[in-house]
Amino acid sequence: MCNRRLLCLGAAALACVIAFMTIGLRGNIGFVLSLRAAKLAALLQVSVSIAVSTVIFQTVTNNRILTPSIMGLDALYLFGQMLLVFMLGGLGYAALDSQLKFGGEVLVLMALATGLLLPMLRRRTDMELMLLAGIIFGVLFRSLHSLLARLVDPNDFAVAQGASFANFNNVRTDLLIFAAVLTLMGAVIAWRARHVLDVVALGADAATGLGVTWSKTVTGLLALVSALVAVSTALVGPVAFMGLLVAALAERLADTRRHAILIPAAISTAIIILVGGQTLFQHVFGNSSTLGVVIEFVGGLVFLFLLVLGSRK
Repeated sequence: MCNRRLLCLGAAALACVIAFMTIGLRGNIGFVLSLRAAKLAALLQVSVSIAVSTVIFQTVTNNRILTPSIMGLDALYLFGQMLLVFMLGGLGYAALDSQLKFGGEVLVLMALATGLLLPMLRRRTDMELMLLAGIIFGVLFRSLHSLLARLVDPNDFAVAQGASFANFNNVRTDLLIFAAVLTLMGAVIAWRARHVLDVVALGADAATGLGVTWSKTVTGLLALVSALVAVSTALVGPVAFMGLLVAALAERLADTRRHAILIPAAISTAIIILVGGQTLFQHVFGNSSTLGVVIEFVGGLVFLFLLVLGSRK
């Protein structure tokens, strides 16, 4: 039954990809297809990175509400962007090699995120405290981002402003190759670790008793999550509730917590939402609204629903 549902999700995701590439084709077909292919590649990378990072993060933290974005990792990435603009100026920031800068930001984000989250996991912090810590981290980094934005020159601020909001119509195609390598590596690592993730989901004590080196495994998984968060945030900007929406839908559609099913189900669900949603907004609704706004609204409702459901339990 789970395999059949997974096949259905995969078929729906493939249909969304085909619709994105073929609907409304006119004019110079080759040129239009090349533009759509670059945008599709970015959307697919964002789908994989958000889905895999959220599933792994929820497994490590052992709850279904926390996501990397809720814990403030995307806000940390944006703060790093603004800090570079503040230190180097707009011209210095723009002069940096985009791939080299992205690689450095990924490494810094991996180190900081691991340093912030690993102590809480080692101390078996409960969900309420982790949620509170995530909100505090998010507010802190967004406040620091806003503070630096007020201190920099308005011309310098315009350089970094584009990265502060999710924009699926204007993706960073200059980072596609580097981001694709990181996304592919992350997906392969997550797939090879699918059975370890099943054990980690049992909790620290049970996983340790079954032979998992808890601190080493969790540190590596958090580093992987941080790298994938950097990929999605760099390509389209922060999407706070996308991961929560994808993970919640995938778990209910797949009806299992086995990571061999859950990971591809989450990826397929993310592709349906992003690629299918972008196709609808472009060719049906005429870009009258933005997909990011709808995702944040629906994801916020799912977040509140899960909070109420958890409090009743």
